[in-house]
Amino acid sequence: MSILSLFVVIPVLMLLGLWAARNINQVRGVMVTGASCLLALSVWLTFYFISERAAGNQSEMLLTSSIAWFPALHINYAVGVDGISVVMLLLSSIIVFTGTFASWKLKPLTKEFFLWFTLLSTGVYGFFICIDLFAMFMFYEVALIPMYLLIGYWGSGKKEYAAMKLTLMLMGGSALIILGIVGIYFFNGASTMDILEIAHHNNIPAHIQNILFPFVFIGFGVLGALFPFHTWSPIGHGCAPTSVSMLHAGVLMKLGGYGCFRIAMFLLPHAAHDLAWIFLILTTISVVYGAFSACVQTDLKFINAYSSVSHCGLVLFALLMMTRTSCTGAILQMLSHGLMTALFFALIGMIYGRTHTRDIRKLGGLMKIMPFLSVGYVIAGLANLGLPGFSGFIAEMTIFVGSFENADTFHRCCTIIACTSIVVTAVYILRTVGFILFEKVKDPHYLTLTDATWDERFAVCCLIFCVAGLGTFPMWASHVIGNAVAPILGVINI
Repeated sequence: MSILSLFVVIPVLMLLGLWAARNINQVRGVMVTGASCLLALSVWLTFYFISERAAGNQSEMLLTSSIAWFPALHINYAVGVDGISVVMLLLSSIIVFTGTFASWKLKPLTKEFFLWFTLLSTGVYGFFICIDLFAMFMFYEVALIPMYLLIGYWGSGKKEYAAMKLTLMLMGGSALIILGIVGIYFFNGASTMDILEIAHHNNIPAHIQNILFPFVFIGFGVLGALFPFHTWSPIGHGCAPTSVSMLHAGVLMKLGGYGCFRIAMFLLPHAAHDLAWIFLILTTISVVYGAFSACVQTDLKFINAYSSVSHCGLVLFALLMMTRTSCTGAILQMLSHGLMTALFFALIGMIYGRTHTRDIRKLGGLMKIMPFLSVGYVIAGLANLGLPGFSGFIAEMTIFVGSFENADTFHRCCTIIACTSIVVTAVYILRTVGFILFEKVKDPHYLTLTDATWDERFAVCCLIFCVAGLGTFPMWASHVIGNAVAPILGVINI
């Protein structure tokens, strides 16, 4: 069995440890130990992957392993990683690790909360390591199901409505995905569910691909906040508890972009070319619409949620441009946005925990009252609007440069329209920072509030370090991702 299976085994052991825990300190101990092991494993995997590539190992997937699961339908527990999987596993581990500290004092039912949180992360890890269609879908569902309880019980505001809407829309997307996967399996000869085998021995007729592609792309696109299927996202983020928002926006939404690229475009390449223009229009709308919608919000979480719609739309936009540079930028954007939005949601949760409001009209003067959290929010905002030196700048510049490599008028017009989101992003970020940090204090009670505690400072500093580190030293990630994107595009652009 491949060492990659540890990404599933460790969370399962964490679930057993949490079940056996008898007090809050034991629960915290299990979470910190497990999250630390996962982070260490993902860091080791990153260095191992880079060293193997440097040594000349050019296999499409490394650390592959396959165990027969249901031979009658050629279903296997098959795992393997390329550069895209490696950076997504690293992102997931960082968010789970920092999310543990961001939820250090969560009440009530702390043990039960972390049980569902760990189950969600199990699905995320399994999805990124699997290369069998059925196994990927199974882990995809494992990642989605806990969201209902995590939001419905531990959330705030209209949490029951948010949980139900999110669950129904994502389950609807799952129904489309399973129809697409079954179609891919049977129309390719019903001989394998291995993604690499299907891609390199693809016998699906072009007209069948055109039928299946919308099912798979829209199915994953729902999770990736594709317009007009994005409406679950703002209310879901707005009502979710802090660490769930971090994992949801930081990692779970990336499953949508990953699935669109790895399954829809990779396995249905003719349809990707034939139908890309339709989805390019939708993703261009997502990018601009999300940014403009964030401008008119007054709730901190809703501002960041609509910002996520814009930035995740940019991921799908760049993938559909189908150049090596744009697709590399798309994966960089997934990595960058995951870190930035996790930082944002962590800070918003910490501010809300003290002020008990997320309404920017009721907040003010926080820079003087809680300077650490305020400076962290400014840094997150600057990274979000694409300031050089942070990860957002590298990702967005790579996307726009790669998108403009398409010489036709349609693609370049879409690129220019999408670029306007940069200006709009600056508007809502600077507006929010001005409202909550530098205006006069609106409530005298705020003057008695305290700044971040040690656990909150640790989580925030870790995320800031990652955002600044990726922005300052991006070439290692760009190189790893670019080399993984090339063979996929080689199949798509045949």
